[in-house]
Amino acid sequence: MLSHTVRGGGVELHVAETGNPDGRPVLFLHGYSQSHRSWTPQFDSGLADEFRLVAPDHRGHGRSEKPREGYDRSDLWAADVRAILDALDLDDVVLVGWSYAGLVALDYLDAHGTDRVAGVNLVGAISKMGTEAATALLGSAYVDLLPRLGSDDAEESVAALVDFLRLCVHGDLSDEDRYAMLGYNVVVPPHVRRSLRNRTVDHDDTLADLDVPVLFTHGEHDAVVDVEAAEGNAERTPDARLSTFPDAGHTPFWDNPGRYNRELRAFVESLSG
Repeated sequence: MLSHTVRGGGVELHVAETGNPDGRPVLFLHGYSQSHRSWTPQFDSGLADEFRLVAPDHRGHGRSEKPREGYDRSDLWAADVRAILDALDLDDVVLVGWSYAGLVALDYLDAHGTDRVAGVNLVGAISKMGTEAATALLGSAYVDLLPRLGSDDAEESVAALVDFLRLCVHGDLSDEDRYAMLGYNVVVPPHVRRSLRNRTVDHDDTLADLDVPVLFTHGEHDAVVDVEAAEGNAERTPDARLSTFPDAGHTPFWDNPGRYNRELRAFVESLSG
């Protein structure tokens, strides 16, 4: 696996890469309090034989810099993605945005359009935040966890992260996977987890204006983002495909990686360019 350091919107970003350097690039954007390692079931799969797989640690996460401010600015999130495309020379890319990174992908598309994007896969994703309408699309157990997730008390925040991971995954995790996930969640400082929620943004119009295909992937047991979010977003997106997983929660790419990888491969191969 290759490791890059990219200067984004005022911060140094860690970016991981694997796969076929001549294949179409797929840029995986992880969710709230996560890491590029969230995409291990994709990086370690046959997708790497065909495609160039790239995944950053977002600002405030993993091995990337963790500033005190800037998490509420769509322009900085867009700049981070643009910097990765520029630094790694990624064109005709497929953007994959999971959960919170639905906002990140749409921040980029709103700012820069689709000139370098062939398609988009939004997985358990949100497209809006900071309003009653946005909060209504979130699971109640997750909303109840948010104050604890941002706590400066280490014992309280770690316990909240354990509960958060239980909400994300449908079914049981191995001890190895559970501790790995907890490890890269704990690396995210509480001030980052608080700041990530401190923004108001609505990308419904961005979705409605997209001129590239969008695959919406959502687990039917998602306890973080209600499946109604994907259904509504698919309705407002011109070229949309909706795939729901009856055996998955907030992490269909982890709960059923075989099906997810097959569908992502088929989606990427269906794109022109």
